[in-house]
Amino acid sequence: MSKPIIEARDLGIRFVRSRKRNLKLRDMIIHRGGRQPSADYFWPLRNVSFGIGQGEAVGVIGSNGTGKSTLLRLISGALVPDEGSVHCRGKVAPLLQLSAGFSGDLTGRENIYMVAGMHGMTRKQIRDKFDEIVAFSEIEKFIDTPVTHYSSGMKVRLGFSVVTQLGHPILLVDEALAVGDKRFRNKCYQKMESMLAEGRTLFLVSHNEGDLKRFCTRGLFLDAGKLEVDGTLDEALDAYNVVTGA
Repeated sequence: MSKPIIEARDLGIRFVRSRKRNLKLRDMIIHRGGRQPSADYFWPLRNVSFGIGQGEAVGVIGSNGTGKSTLLRLISGALVPDEGSVHCRGKVAPLLQLSAGFSGDLTGRENIYMVAGMHGMTRKQIRDKFDEIVAFSEIEKFIDTPVTHYSSGMKVRLGFSVVTQLGHPILLVDEALAVGDKRFRNKCYQKMESMLAEGRTLFLVSHNEGDLKRFCTRGLFLDAGKLEVDGTLDEALDAYNVVTGA
């Protein structure tokens, strides 16, 4: 069998609950010559292991604060684990916080080149895809306007349009399908379906059961930072509903 396209082994990351940067002299003396008191750590994810095959569509399910978005950030490389490892055998297209990479001082046109370039597209590839990106986002009239003047919806639509044109084999999606009005959401759904039909691998975090059932057949249920269920989507949803009393 071929190796998983996404593989996590005993994955864990810890955060500090509170950081005190500026200690007073009295506090430094109390804490033995300047050593800070021990930090208050917590583990949003720990001992998480799984393998995702190429072409699988996996839904990540759990209540708020159970580590779902943290897991996607670890897979994307935005975070580095403190324990274990996560490995992707292919480039990642992250549909996470879609407008976060834009610079408000740059125009929409300039941001397309900047963000697509950061994700590995050459200038020629961007030029070839440029008209398609702009047409999908439906912001043609504002493409040479600084992004700082865009509405939040316009930024998200442009971000979705750029990331879905990257051509990368792995899609990480964090609630990003809830963009724009109903008509534009349907257009995003159709785009996602066409990408899956091409054999892309999908890792979808969502609280929308309809979206999960539309795209995913496998489910990962996270609870308190632990992977409690790795099975069919229905099995993961059932476990989530038991915990939440839904």
